[in-house]
Amino acid sequence: MTVARFFCTLFTASLCGLTMATAQQTLPSSALPAVPPAPHAIRLDVVVDTKSGQPVPNLGQQDFTLFDNKTPQPIRSFRVVTPAQEPVRVILLLDAVNTPYRMAAYVRQEIDTFLKANGGKLAQSTSIAVLTDKGAQIQNQFSTNGMAMRDDLDRFQIALRDINRDSQWSGIERFQISLTAFDQLINFAAALPGRKIVVWISPGWPLISGPEVDLTAKQQQDLFSTIVSFSTRLRDADMTLYNINPVGVMESLERTDYYQTFLKGVAKPGDVMPGNLGVQVLAVQSGGLATESDSDVAGMIHKCLADVSSWYEITFDPPPSEKPNEYHHIEIKLDQRDLTARTRDGYYANPTANPTFVRQR
Repeated sequence: MTVARFFCTLFTASLCGLTMATAQQTLPSSALPAVPPAPHAIRLDVVVDTKSGQPVPNLGQQDFTLFDNKTPQPIRSFRVVTPAQEPVRVILLLDAVNTPYRMAAYVRQEIDTFLKANGGKLAQSTSIAVLTDKGAQIQNQFSTNGMAMRDDLDRFQIALRDINRDSQWSGIERFQISLTAFDQLINFAAALPGRKIVVWISPGWPLISGPEVDLTAKQQQDLFSTIVSFSTRLRDADMTLYNINPVGVMESLERTDYYQTFLKGVAKPGDVMPGNLGVQVLAVQSGGLATESDSDVAGMIHKCLADVSSWYEITFDPPPSEKPNEYHHIEIKLDQRDLTARTRDGYYANPTANPTFVRQR
């Protein structure tokens, strides 16, 4: 059996495994909603930064031009939003499946540092989640009391694992666990009011893509359905994803930059690779950040959460589309060229049903 064929066989098995794993979730359960039809208006949370990365909160609607597939679209509504106007909930997820064991211990210390900063007073209601090879665990309660949350963090058990970044296990197992947890996390976030920020602390789950990976048309279609579902449900849940790579400058340049190959939105199944579902890719596409080359995890958490000190909410009416799963690229340009607007990079018009690995309940 060739390497490519072996990979495809194993990948198909892992997709089936995702269905079974979903039934054993340790996150709070909720019924999986069908992907709704395209809404009348698309809502975007937009962050504007200076070149140094500082948020800019004082712009007006006249400063923004919105493009849908390179065509300017009228802005239907515009407002500046702060957490006082709309609740923000933050989930800090320590990924112990894709992080080396000793590095996971360091990440715990960094989360502890973040929680006790400012006398333990957190700016946003926050919860802690941990991903191990037994699945994802998340606190049901959100709190602004960082000191109390430090005690909750100590209750999570992160023991030596059979599956991790340094083990002999194939990346397929970690890919499967990671996607299952992400699927569950979207469901959990969708049940919460207001805006949700998920900070996934991890070097990233395996991208398992390259010249030796040759997927069948069925496998590409399944992956494409998963991408459409994640993109649509992230937007419907008002959830933005951030990825912090705790390895920092010790990470290889090849591993650090490879995800950028997959950042462009996928328009058709034939263009899909598993790398299009990398956590860094999903983070950037959701309007969040993929931070790298900096091991100051506590500092990076603060940097990510600076995005919700205030932001711009923009809505627009999407142009008509008759095809299902038609990808539309979104771009926002500003009159001031020294500023950068960051938001979701696109959406799928007329999204179809959930991917095959998600079992309706």
